[in-house]
Amino acid sequence: MTDRHAMTDRHAMTDRHDFPVAGSEDIYRGRVLAVRSDRVEMPGGRLAVREVVEHLGAVAVAALDAEDRLAVIDQYRHPVGRRLCELPAGLLDVAGEDPALTAARELAEEAGLAAADWSVLLDVVPSPGFCDESVRVYLAGGLTAVERPAPGDDEEADLRIGWLPLADAVRGVLTGEIVNAVTAAAVLAVYAVRAGVAVPRPVHAPWVDRPSALANRPPRG
Repeated sequence: MTDRHAMTDRHAMTDRHDFPVAGSEDIYRGRVLAVRSDRVEMPGGRLAVREVVEHLGAVAVAALDAEDRLAVIDQYRHPVGRRLCELPAGLLDVAGEDPALTAARELAEEAGLAAADWSVLLDVVPSPGFCDESVRVYLAGGLTAVERPAPGDDEEADLRIGWLPLADAVRGVLTGEIVNAVTAAAVLAVYAVRAGVAVPRPVHAPWVDRPSALANRPPRG
């Protein structure tokens, strides 16, 4: 056994630190996020400040048709200042709504599609260093067209909808053309499923990291 392996084994046998929170302070609260500052006890006993962005959580849909094409949208994202190729997606902003129903609603609203077959493709925590956001991505099949509601006046009014062959989507991830983290992870996961090396989970599989801090805050006055 090498020294590296010995260190790993010794570490595995020790108790893990719980990182208790000694106190929190609210910094900001908006419509879709909040920011707080936590004082967290480190393993050596020092209190470190960790700023946390609270997020409602979201869902996305990898809608795959019979020709192995993914439904994608081209949407302007102001923080990065350009349009990105993404999957249909949306916030969990309806209190008490089943995330699978949120996903079906977003698929209809953004892509004009309904799906007969649903499963959980993957769960993604895009920025765990500072944000509790978690996104559940569903794999949807048995697609049919439905009428889209009239778009709003904001970024949704400029959405472009299209179909991207799965092989082209994989290449787009690896060449840097598809940079949305959730979309990139989902594309590679769909490829793994289609290659037979992975199996999606049931539609109501446990969602361990689904955020709750922002949703559980009292209503704003």
